[in-house]
Amino acid sequence: MPKLTELPAWKAIESHFTEVEGLHMRDLFAQDSQRFEKFSSQMDDILLDFSKNRMTDESFRLLCNLARETDVEGWREQMFEGKAINISEYRPVLHTALRNRSNKPVFVDGEDVMPKINKVLQQMRYFSERVRGGHWRGYSGHLIKDVINIGIGGSDLGPHVVCDAMKPFAQRGMNVHFVSNVDPTHLSEILKFVEPESTLFIVSSKSFTTQETMMNAHSARQWFVSTTGSEKAVAKHFVAVSSNTQAANEFGILSENIFEFWDWVGGRYSLWSAIGLPIVLYLGMDHFEDFLEGAYAMDEHFRNAPIEKNIPMILALLGIWYNNFFDAQSHAVMAYNQYLRRLPAYLQQLDMESNGKTITRQGERVDYLTGPIIWGETGSNCQHAFFQLLHQGTKPVPADFLIPARSKNPLGSQHKVLLSNFLAQTRALMMGKTEAEARQELESAGVAEDRLEEMLPHKIFEGNKPTNSIMFEKLDPRTLGALLAMYEHKVFVQGVIWNINSFDQWGVELGKQLAGEIMQVLAGDQPPEDYDCSTSGLLDYYSTLKT
Repeated sequence: MPKLTELPAWKAIESHFTEVEGLHMRDLFAQDSQRFEKFSSQMDDILLDFSKNRMTDESFRLLCNLARETDVEGWREQMFEGKAINISEYRPVLHTALRNRSNKPVFVDGEDVMPKINKVLQQMRYFSERVRGGHWRGYSGHLIKDVINIGIGGSDLGPHVVCDAMKPFAQRGMNVHFVSNVDPTHLSEILKFVEPESTLFIVSSKSFTTQETMMNAHSARQWFVSTTGSEKAVAKHFVAVSSNTQAANEFGILSENIFEFWDWVGGRYSLWSAIGLPIVLYLGMDHFEDFLEGAYAMDEHFRNAPIEKNIPMILALLGIWYNNFFDAQSHAVMAYNQYLRRLPAYLQQLDMESNGKTITRQGERVDYLTGPIIWGETGSNCQHAFFQLLHQGTKPVPADFLIPARSKNPLGSQHKVLLSNFLAQTRALMMGKTEAEARQELESAGVAEDRLEEMLPHKIFEGNKPTNSIMFEKLDPRTLGALLAMYEHKVFVQGVIWNINSFDQWGVELGKQLAGEIMQVLAGDQPPEDYDCSTSGLLDYYSTLKT
C-alpha cells in the first residue's frame, strides 16, 4: 500500500493545514454560533464536546476522509471478527469478545470462544460469591477482608484503576491492594497492615513466569508460610489468573482456583477477563457485569456510528491532527474526579505501549510521528501544578477534560466549584487574554502606568489551546466501562492510520532480556560482560557500596 504521507487524504490535510494554522478559536466561535452542535457527539449519557479544537468544518471533513482512506472501518471489522490483526505474533485481538454481552458467536481458528469466556465468568461469579458471602474462609476460619493482587502492567493497572474509581460500590469491610513493583518496599508496606488468616492473594500472570510478579508472589508465599507455619494453608489463601496450570499447581494453588485467559487477550486489554478478578471480589459480579455492559455499549457505538459522530474515531483523528500536523508530542488527561486519579497511569500503558512504534506493518521505518506521550493529573490539583505551561508555555499540549455532572460525595457547593473550574479552564485555554483585555484589567485595578507597562506582557495569554470536554451524568461501573473502551478504540484507530501494529510490545522484552543477563552478574553466577563503560562503572560502584 502507499505510504501514509503519500496518500491523497494526507496530502489534502497538509495543504489545508497551511490555511488554518494561523486561525484562532476565539474567532471561529465568534463566526459560528452552531459550533457546539456541529462539533459534539453523544453515546448514552457520555457527551464529547470537541468544539474547542483548532479546526474548521473542512478540517474535520478531511480528517474523516483520512480514516476512510486508511480503511479504519475495514480493520475495525477484522478486529471484531477475530482476524489475526496482531501481525507480528499472528494473533487475534479480542478483548471485545470478553464483553460481548450479545453472546453472538466469535470465532478464533474456527472455534466459538464465547463458551470459554462464559465459563470463566461463571467461575468468577461462583468464587467471588463464596468469598464475599463468607463461605470461603481462611485456613483458621476467618472471613477474607483483604485481597492483594500481585501483577504488573496490564495485570495491575487495569484492575487498579477500576477498583480505585469504583470505591463507592465496594463491599463494606473488603479491602483491595495492588502489588506490582519488584522493589521489596511495595509488598512489604502492604503486608504490614494485613493478617495472613484473612488475606487472599491473587497471582496474575498469563505465563506464571513474569519476573516481577513471581518474585513478589514467592515473597508473599514465604511471608504467609513463615507467619502461619502451614504450607497446606497456601491453597486457602492463593489463587491464580494464568494459562500455566502446571506452574500454578507447583506453587500450591489448586486447579479449581486457577482462572484462565487466552493469548488473544493482550495484557493492557485484559481487565475485562479473569484479570478483573480483584474487581469482582471488591465490587461483586453484578457490578462487574455492569462494567462489561458499558464497554459493550461503546463497542457497539464504535462499530456502528458514522465516523463523523463516532466518539473514539473523533478523538483519534484529533490526536492525529495535533500529533502529525501541529507537532504536539504529548497529550494530557485531566479527570475532574478524585476517583479517577489512576486514569492517566492506565492510559499511559494503553496508549504508549500500543502505539510507541517506529515500524510499519510492512516492516519499514515510519517517517512521521506516532504515539504521543500521555500524562495528566486530577483536577483541580493540576491547575496548581502544571497548568502554567498549558496556558503560557511554548509547547502545544492538547488535552482531554473529564467530569461527572453528579458527585458521589456532595459536600456543600464543592462539586459546583469543581465544575466551574472544569468549564473555566477549557474556556481560558481556548480564549486566552488579549493585550487590550489585559491592559483594561490592569487599569481597572488602578495599576500605575509605568508598572502597568512592565506587567502587561506577563498578563497576556495567547489562548488557542485545544481541549476535548467529556461529561457524563455520574461515575458508575457502566459509565467507567464505556470510557475505558472509548480510549481503547481511540488508540486502535490511531494505530491503523499510522500503519503500525498496536498489539505487540517487543520494546518491553529487550529490557527484560538484558536485566536477566545482568542479574546473573549481580548474583555472581557469571563474570561481568564487556559492557559499555557506564554500565560497568555503575556495577563497580554498586560492588563497593554493598560490601
